[in-house]
Amino acid sequence: MKTILYYVHDPMCSWCWGFSRVLNELLESLPKEIEVHRLLGGLAVDSDVPMPDNIQQTIKSNWSRIEDRIPGVKFNFDFWSKCIPRRSTYPACRAVIAARQQGQQYDLLMTKEIQKAYYQDALNPSDNITFIKLAENLNLSIEKFEKDLLSDKVQEQLMEEISQARELFAESFPNLVLQVGDENFSIPIDYNNSKIMLDEITKRLTNLNSG
Repeated sequence: MKTILYYVHDPMCSWCWGFSRVLNELLESLPKEIEVHRLLGGLAVDSDVPMPDNIQQTIKSNWSRIEDRIPGVKFNFDFWSKCIPRRSTYPACRAVIAARQQGQQYDLLMTKEIQKAYYQDALNPSDNITFIKLAENLNLSIEKFEKDLLSDKVQEQLMEEISQARELFAESFPNLVLQVGDENFSIPIDYNNSKIMLDEITKRLTNLNSG
């Protein structure tokens, strides 16, 4: 029976950034027969409107809460004075898909680049010019990346992934869904202990196999 662990995320989701270390630990410890599929959930649609002050304050508070809750995670709050933030994450999602067109490994690599640019280097992750710089960092074909970034194909792929995430009832991020055959199981996120999630996955598989 085919088993898939879906990881649903958004490159501009601050909790996803906080989760990245423990997620890596979980994925490294998974049984080999479990396939891992990454899906982009798309937090916020395209917008050129500056982010309202109340939304900025909410996200700043989230950053502080994540730093308190997850040891070792730090944010560069200079972003809020250096950039004009927009509540628009679809561009970052498209950048991940555009990078993926040059190799599956670039899905994760571009995600990491966007997170570093946003949370560490205080660069605007809603601007295409930022993604071009990041593509250069990854030694991608810039001509192809720019073309793909603006293509209908990449936009359609994003909408397909958002739709698939909703079908899995994964509408908050980060999100883990274990699919075994035709059955889906939500795996509760633990930001500090990968073993708790691994144990839940193992329990689900054991129960199904014994049933």
